[in-house]
Amino acid sequence: MAEVCLKGGFVSPGARFQSKKGSVYCSLFSPSTVEIKDASHKSGFSEGRLVFPVRRDRPLKPFVVASPVPKGFTIGPKSMRWWEHGLKPNMREIESTQDLVDSLRNAGDKLVVVDFFSPSCPGCKTLHPKICQLAEGNPDVLFLQVNYEKHKSMCYSLHVHVLPFFWFFRGAQGRLCGFSCTTQTIKKFRDALAKHTPERCSLGPTKGLDESALLALAANKELNFSYTKKEEVETEVPTGIPSFAPLSPVSPVTAMEKEEKELVST
Repeated sequence: MAEVCLKGGFVSPGARFQSKKGSVYCSLFSPSTVEIKDASHKSGFSEGRLVFPVRRDRPLKPFVVASPVPKGFTIGPKSMRWWEHGLKPNMREIESTQDLVDSLRNAGDKLVVVDFFSPSCPGCKTLHPKICQLAEGNPDVLFLQVNYEKHKSMCYSLHVHVLPFFWFFRGAQGRLCGFSCTTQTIKKFRDALAKHTPERCSLGPTKGLDESALLALAANKELNFSYTKKEEVETEVPTGIPSFAPLSPVSPVTAMEKEEKELVST
């Protein structure tokens, strides 16, 4: 539908509006002319109409109408969020509960730092560049980011109620420590990193989250995670080996009592 821009707004053909000289009708007669007529016939122009010729020597420029921007609509590439800035190859975000459990189990003897953060946490945002610098200086350490806003239920089951919060894991030892720190107490993080970074070999399988944490996650119905408690294995004694009865406890004998017994016997 052709439209005419009049007095800063758009008027469709046949639209009616009020002016000082009465009602004015706007109509489209042909693609090359637009006519505006005064309904009260009081116009100073002959025949009460004004015709605007459209020039054919140049193309018409379309009108640009401002409208509210829909939620989530962006022009150009998507802006990067603050927790995505400065990420190093040894840093990545956890996608689910199963992802966290598997990442800790498959880390081997590598030191793993779990970083709990929230996009709306000012302390997390301020500390993030420093954590990225420490990750760059320790390429053998794996940094796992857990977005509290996306995984509130999981964090609740893991008893994480303070942000920013960090867990350190390694090999068969499982969780080594956990604490919260800020830019003012970043030394606590550096000290823990220096203490647990040296290479070491575990004498057992990688532990990851302990069983109590796994059971708490499995009990949370909001999480798509299942875990079966490990049954205690009873060790059987091989046949053919004689069993010895436990010895009864013997009270200690002092040197004086021993001498008295020897005198009496003589």
